[in-house]
Amino acid sequence: MGSGDARRSGSGTGAPAMVDVDDAFAVLGLTRDAGEAELRAARRRMAKELHPDHAGGDTVRMRHLNEAFDRALEALQHGTAKAKPSSPDLDGSSPAPDDPPQPPVRVPGRVAHDVASFTIEALPAEAFEALLVVATWLGEVVVDEPPYQLDVELGEPFECWCRLDLVPDAGSSTVAVTLVAIEGATLPDLDAVRDAWVTNLNQLGHPDQL
Repeated sequence: MGSGDARRSGSGTGAPAMVDVDDAFAVLGLTRDAGEAELRAARRRMAKELHPDHAGGDTVRMRHLNEAFDRALEALQHGTAKAKPSSPDLDGSSPAPDDPPQPPVRVPGRVAHDVASFTIEALPAEAFEALLVVATWLGEVVVDEPPYQLDVELGEPFECWCRLDLVPDAGSSTVAVTLVAIEGATLPDLDAVRDAWVTNLNQLGHPDQL
């Protein structure tokens, strides 16, 4: 990726008010008691089929899927959806000693979500590999589910848990950023975190030079 291949798409934490909460969950094929992990899994599964570069893909339906996901996630984070915890750390509990490593404990009410935070001029598989490299510069990779999800524990100066969700978008990849404060640290400015990702991505050069 050359300079400018990763670009900011906007800022803010609100989702588009396109449908009510029930309709948003219905678009994803879920009920309102679905958890965050189920929302993300449904979005990834449907995105593979609806992406315009895929046979039978549909740009309009892909956009509606993204809007429905954002609306459902917003409802879940603000407690307007009757959601069950999607993983042990979502309710603030600690994993059992024999459990696999988990992301840092998430502190309720200290979350920032930026829908379509920035765009990478590459398909998800290529974009994910670039993000994985940058992740090692900014912190420590906690969970990677190529090519659609990357969880990173960011180091100084940010010190927070960061999730990147990649969605294919007409030959490029749109990246949503979610930040969650960890115990003992203040949630950093979301725009500053986004700019750090974009700046470092643009320093990578083209993928064939990596």
